[in-house]
Amino acid sequence: MGKKMIAEVLGTMILVLFGCGAAVLMGAQIGMTGISLAFGLAIVAAAYGLGAISGAHLNPAVSLGMVAAGRMSLADFGAYAVAQTIGAIAGAAILLAIASGKADYSLATNGLGQNGFGAGYLGEYSLTAALVFEFVMSFLFVTVILGATDDGAPGAMAGLAIGLTLAAIHLVGINVTGVSVNPARSIGPAIFVGGKALADLWVFIAAPLAGGLLAGIVHQMGLTRA
Repeated sequence: MGKKMIAEVLGTMILVLFGCGAAVLMGAQIGMTGISLAFGLAIVAAAYGLGAISGAHLNPAVSLGMVAAGRMSLADFGAYAVAQTIGAIAGAAILLAIASGKADYSLATNGLGQNGFGAGYLGEYSLTAALVFEFVMSFLFVTVILGATDDGAPGAMAGLAIGLTLAAIHLVGINVTGVSVNPARSIGPAIFVGGKALADLWVFIAAPLAGGLLAGIVHQMGLTRA
């Protein structure tokens, strides 16, 4: 379990550092499409680099889906969630250290790629829109993961399928919530940004976990597996 925890810490750190880093350090140059690809490619990198050790969940919603699908114990879920959160915080801390090296960077103004909704946040979508988006997209994301890693699926393609799915979700929804579908990814930046990011954080914990749980239940019922 120790090696698995290290893999989950490192993998989630990669996700936050690459994805949120693209938004903070290069957002003006690469735009939302580039940011979307950065999140997707981060998953691909972690999946192929660390997946053999821990499965590269990198996301408590994915791990909870695995529990509901009968592939993971509740105790292991707790350990994975802690490791993922530590990795996300570490990634956000490294990103802050890098971004702070730019003369005109301000944490309050430029942020750390935190998630949000409502007045003053990107497309200013409502709480209802944010909840629906995060729940539905988390359900779909975890459904793809469970299918791509199921027995009989082409295992060599799983990392690519999962990464491309996350990129597609970002292409659809960055303007809505910044795209979480991952409580750990949201917790890391929010801890440092504070304020509205922390106030909104419950949405990005509750909705992804609910979506991941439902995906696992549906998969366990046999409705989304061969």
